[in-house]
Amino acid sequence: MNRIFRQRLEKGDALIGTIISLPATEVAEIMSLAGLDWLFVDMEHTALDFQATQQILQAVDSRTPCIVRVPSSHEAWFKKCLDMGATGIMAPQINSVQQAEQVVRACKYPPLGERSVGISRAHGYGMAFREYMEIADEVAIIVQIEHIDAVNEIEGIVQVPGIDALFIGPYDLSASLGKTGRFDDPEVQAAIGRVQDCALGADMPLGIFGANVAAVENSVELGYRLIAVGLDTLLLGDAARAIVSALRRPEA
Repeated sequence: MNRIFRQRLEKGDALIGTIISLPATEVAEIMSLAGLDWLFVDMEHTALDFQATQQILQAVDSRTPCIVRVPSSHEAWFKKCLDMGATGIMAPQINSVQQAEQVVRACKYPPLGERSVGISRAHGYGMAFREYMEIADEVAIIVQIEHIDAVNEIEGIVQVPGIDALFIGPYDLSASLGKTGRFDDPEVQAAIGRVQDCALGADMPLGIFGANVAAVENSVELGYRLIAVGLDTLLLGDAARAIVSALRRPEA
């Protein structure tokens, strides 16, 4: 799964996913059966802990690649999520070349990095240790560009060996400019455009989040290849509201 996901990224396939935020294995399993290309398992802004995240990975199994966004860039988060069997890591708030390099070191085994070796679910609990070690460095490393400081260092970040994709966080990026959620603001658009141009110029896969289809419908045409649309809570809420809107008759 690790190798296939990275190969699709490198090939330039448009990969459509959604965010998993609920600690409910059934929700993740349903999403994995829906035909999505990947799942964005979010430990940063949700109640998901290590146990809930591993249970989600077990429920999804090998049907759909799972990229886990960790709460911080401390190496312990990376190794624990990778040991649980994540297809890749989403590292938030990467604002410098040095931080990007640290992420790579934490996710790669020696001699490419400094990831410590343990025996866990990814290794078949020890029964598939050699097999995992042969493909371990195929885990996807995705860094989030979600602050103006990262935008100002983007030319260096895209050159860091081992980074497989950039993922723009438009909400935090706009907030770092004092314009939270104002995505049409010229300054916000200029920052996003700079990242986009730099990534495309370096042949670096680029991703972005949108709350709904309308928010990302032009992204593929602009060169984005890793698209996260909505999240489980929004999808459930929107579906329920659509039912109510369609069937509830106005009072006489």
